Amino acid sequence: MTEQNGTDDEGVGGTPPAAAREAKKQRSFWKELPILIGIALVLALLIKTFLVQAFSIPSASMQNTLTEGDRVLVDKLTPWFGSEPERGEVVVFHDPDQWLAGEPTPEPNAVQTVLSWIGLMPSADEKDLIKRVIGVGGDTVECRGTGPLKVNGKALNEPYVYPGNTPCSVDDRGGQFKVKVPEGSIWVMGDHRQNSADSRYNQSDRHGGMVPVKEVVGRAIVVAWPINHWDNLPVPETFDQDGLQNQSAGAAALTVAPQGLAVAGVLPVVWWRRGKTAPVETR
Repeated sequence: MTEQNGTDDEGVGGTPPAAAREAKKQRSFWKELPILIGIALVLALLIKTFLVQAFSIPSASMQNTLTEGDRVLVDKLTPWFGSEPERGEVVVFHDPDQWLAGEPTPEPNAVQTVLSWIGLMPSADEKDLIKRVIGVGGDTVECRGTGPLKVNGKALNEPYVYPGNTPCSVDDRGGQFKVKVPEGSIWVMGDHRQNSADSRYNQSDRHGGMVPVKEVVGRAIVVAWPINHWDNLPVPETFDQDGLQNQSAGAAALTVAPQGLAVAGVLPVVWWRRGKTAPVETR
């Protein structure tokens, strides 16, 4: 009868030696790593496609609300539930009709292209613009003299307009206007009024300066980078005045949906992993 000494080399009572157990754990980790990376990439792509995407601010047209080089997170979820842009929101939209004609287009390297595709870097697509929604379908928007800007006859108090700018621009290229926004479209303007090629200066295009709602990517909700610019992007109070806007409680509730659904999407994966693996230390 062979006696078991319980050494590290032999193990005890049929238990695999410690070194063998350690090797097995290491092999298991490397086998799971590609699966974990795949899950992370799929989640990142789904979040970018349906929930939230990062965008980089390429110009000064939204100063001082947004400055050149800022990174914003854009809510892409609410349009899937039928929500349409509201007055006062800052939105990202596809170029509706050559608004960016003649603008230089950056050429990202391969790594930047991949990271942008899965949503881990701001979009490199320079066919997107970011402006503030001033009028929605059915609204009448008007600028006379230096302002104030009027929507449906109501004068807007606009503290977000760039310091030193006037709400309306006195020129013959589009700064003076009175337009009615058709259903299914929005009228947009930059906060840096004297430095923004927005709806005012594109009235000769096929949409009359309007942006079709179908071209809207989503609402910018947070300035995420740089750290010292961290801030949310709420609808200014001037758009809440009587007779101008009547946002439903349902629409307001949808504005927080992306964060909640992102957490809800992660929890099942975390719970599944807890049942499959031992707890790990995080640092």
